[in-house]
Amino acid sequence: MGATAVGKMINVRNLKKHFSTSKGVLRAVDDVSFDIPEGQTLGLVGESGCGKSTLGRLLLRLYEPTAGEVHFDESSLFSLSPSELKKWRQEAQMIFQDPYASLNPRMTAEDIVAEPLKIHGIDIDPDTIAKSFQQVNLNPQHRSRYPHEFSGGQRQRIGIARALILNPRFLVCDEPIAALDVSVQAQIVNLLKDLQKQMNLTYLFISHDLRMVRYIADEVAVMYLGKIVEKAPTEVLFKNPLHPYTKALLSAIPLPDPALEKKRRRIVLHGEVPSPLHPPKGCGFCTRCPLAKDLCRESSPPLNEVEPGHFVSCHFPCIN
Repeated sequence: MGATAVGKMINVRNLKKHFSTSKGVLRAVDDVSFDIPEGQTLGLVGESGCGKSTLGRLLLRLYEPTAGEVHFDESSLFSLSPSELKKWRQEAQMIFQDPYASLNPRMTAEDIVAEPLKIHGIDIDPDTIAKSFQQVNLNPQHRSRYPHEFSGGQRQRIGIARALILNPRFLVCDEPIAALDVSVQAQIVNLLKDLQKQMNLTYLFISHDLRMVRYIADEVAVMYLGKIVEKAPTEVLFKNPLHPYTKALLSAIPLPDPALEKKRRRIVLHGEVPSPLHPPKGCGFCTRCPLAKDLCRESSPPLNEVEPGHFVSCHFPCIN
């Protein structure tokens, strides 16, 4: 996917994050490259442990990389000095998965939302805090309440308000609906879409829920064992998946029509995801792939553009 792309806000090139453990080297993120244009959403999907959250934290420099580059506009993220990094953090924020764990139970909702302003030495205006509550559809009169006095959906709205109080341009949404009731999930995703339009936000949206990813994302990247195995515009990927792993993931999405659900064929993958401490030789998916051949067990396929804008890492992609 070439050198730094013109007109892209986030440029990720050959990014790696390896952790040294007593049992060996864990390749959490292994040579990942992609772009996210300004004002758009990249959905990141894959099974637990594939490296999605680690990748999100690398984009915010919460982890230092083993190798690779991340550019935010024209700035190299990993070359920023501590003072430059603190200033940059006003541009990029995170929405966490668990609204029960990510809010300090000893702080009021107002103090939680205002905390980023304190950290960056910005004057705290009560009217600004009240507007931030209204922005996420919370009653400003409830600012003095503590997290335990709010529902799960309301807590996540507080987390979103905290992330937006500095007027950032980029948000990493790390499974922001996973801990919420199904009835609340759509409300939060609709809120994120509305905020994106109002503020021209750019999102990395990490989720297990493929239906929500299809609804919010402009492009989707599929991760497996620390690598991106397929990336394409959302509707292209959902209608024409080329990687066997992507096809299996999409086949697991339930259909609302019982008659169609009964007729369709599920792709059941056998075996467990290999340990990132001891990945298989060749293609990481070869131990579970029903189409694997000798070449797959010997050689790791590169991420190639097989159709305009459609990238796949597979020796034998499912091209119709």
